[in-house]
Amino acid sequence: MNIDLSEENKLIRQLAKSFAEKEILPKIKEYEQKRRFPRDIIRKMGEQGFYGACFPEKYGGSELGFLNLAIIAEEISRVSASIGSTFNAQSMTVPFTILNWGTEAQIEKYVPKLIGGEWIGFFGLTEPGGGSDAAGSMKTRAILDGNEYVVNGQKVFASYASVADVGLLFAKTDPDAGHKGISAFIIQMDRPGIEAKDISMSSLGNLTKTCELFLTDYRIPKENLLGNEGEGFKIAMNALDYGRLTIPARSVGLAQACLEAAIQYCNERVVGGHKIGEYQMIQRLIADMTVEIEAARLLTYKSAYLKDKGAATTRESSHSKYFAAEVVWRAAQAVYEIYGGYALADEYPINQYLAYAGLFRTGEGSANIQRILIAEDALGWKDANRHNMKRRFSLKSDIF
Repeated sequence: MNIDLSEENKLIRQLAKSFAEKEILPKIKEYEQKRRFPRDIIRKMGEQGFYGACFPEKYGGSELGFLNLAIIAEEISRVSASIGSTFNAQSMTVPFTILNWGTEAQIEKYVPKLIGGEWIGFFGLTEPGGGSDAAGSMKTRAILDGNEYVVNGQKVFASYASVADVGLLFAKTDPDAGHKGISAFIIQMDRPGIEAKDISMSSLGNLTKTCELFLTDYRIPKENLLGNEGEGFKIAMNALDYGRLTIPARSVGLAQACLEAAIQYCNERVVGGHKIGEYQMIQRLIADMTVEIEAARLLTYKSAYLKDKGAATTRESSHSKYFAAEVVWRAAQAVYEIYGGYALADEYPINQYLAYAGLFRTGEGSANIQRILIAEDALGWKDANRHNMKRRFSLKSDIF
């Protein structure tokens, strides 16, 4: 692997950085204060081809590839963790899963509008009491009734469901078949029998929507089944594998924001007649953050590079997700310590940095789940890359 970024990669980074600083940074405080969901920013990001980086041009994609997607998500998240959080559902877990598993009619109907930012998507897997065992504890049922499935159940942590247009929903079609009894569906929010409610999480600000989803005799047309009956668990795991590209990229971006905020404060804050950056205990924090962020960035880019080659990357995705999430958690704690009491002030974003670091550490598989996967792979008990990652289309950027 050549660790030098190409000229294209550098241009993409500059484009994403410029967009974040011109289109997001000046507006983000106003959006937060007015509790206004930033649909216009999401649409502009779609128009720039940011969400469509890993999609063929025939479906509205920009064919920039996984490495460029990681770079874009990193730069957007450096400026706004909340806007960066849209990358999962708008670029990977929803549209990319439809691209991989959907019929041509499903792809044409849903993918262009999702990656174009015209529609908002969500991923409905986790249920109350489920957590990391979302599939094993699933109670949501889908029963075939003629040409429709009738669904009853509840989901939690379905990000953006309250503002979404479409989503992926996982439900049991055969409750006696364990993981093989789960099916996946494309659902629309404009049909009766479905309600989404925001879960109050003020520490994340007002733009990231974390939601509960309630389904009561909700009817899904049979043609909205994604894949075949019983493939839902396989589809969900495949979706999360790809979703684990944006989580470490966003973690790196947020960790970089923590480092930049810490460096600025260390050069401004004076205690005892000295800039606090002159004190060795502070320097240790800065040094650790600097090196760990670069290491997390390289792991993330490696995972993206291998995805661009078409390789199975469950192992690499887990490595980068686990490490980058731990790095951003430590970076957020370090900048919190450096700011001291001022970390609590609304004038600074430090408190929100810490909240998002906790979110990234948990989402797409918690730290302990990643540790189990990594350890069992290292011990030779379960090869993490034993399953081929389904991918239907190749891109111009792919290296084969």
